[in-house]
Amino acid sequence: MTLTLAYVVGFIGAGLMLASYMMKAMLPLRLAALAACVCLVAYGALTQALPTLLLYAALIPINIKKTVQLKRLIAAIEQVKDNTPVSEWLLPHMSRRTVKAGEWLWHKGDAAHEMLYLHSGQLRLVEHDELLNPGELVGEIGLFAPDNRRTLSLRCETDCVLFSLSADALQQLYFQSPKLGYHVMRLIVARLLHDADFPRPSPTEPPPPVVECAPLSVGG
Repeated sequence: MTLTLAYVVGFIGAGLMLASYMMKAMLPLRLAALAACVCLVAYGALTQALPTLLLYAALIPINIKKTVQLKRLIAAIEQVKDNTPVSEWLLPHMSRRTVKAGEWLWHKGDAAHEMLYLHSGQLRLVEHDELLNPGELVGEIGLFAPDNRRTLSLRCETDCVLFSLSADALQQLYFQSPKLGYHVMRLIVARLLHDADFPRPSPTEPPPPVVECAPLSVGG
């Protein structure tokens, strides 16, 4: 009877663990993994399989911690108002780095791997000859473009302190809370509207061709 119960619990745990690997939403994934660990700990205890018991017993507090962190993040995102800057709750998930004046961060057409938050200093969007000031996010359009390419070149005008978020980290945050997509979409739309309003130089018309005429001879 004990062995039968152990197999039932073990198969349930294995099924939950397999299901967790197939999930994209992070909160259900964590809950399924936590339930799987509990079942597999019970299986290890019933079958006296000490390695299995110890492994999944160690994973239980890890999954609990990750689940609590995730629920806090989701709660924080849910409380974000429509007019709250995305950077206020995105910044804790970004990594800090410093760059020197004159350094190129990317060129137009480069592959996009990250978005940046400017903490201090100034950046220049080269093609627009536009300065970016502290508190601005840049680089999000390239992450969502179909070809993942940069639409403008970016250079440090002064020494800068930046915070970066990789494309993979942004994708993980999106899976943790799809509401992130709504806020990033607002950011991208605002950027596109700004770019659409940016004055572009009018194409110069080629000068009219010069037609050389032969001198007229006057008969007399």
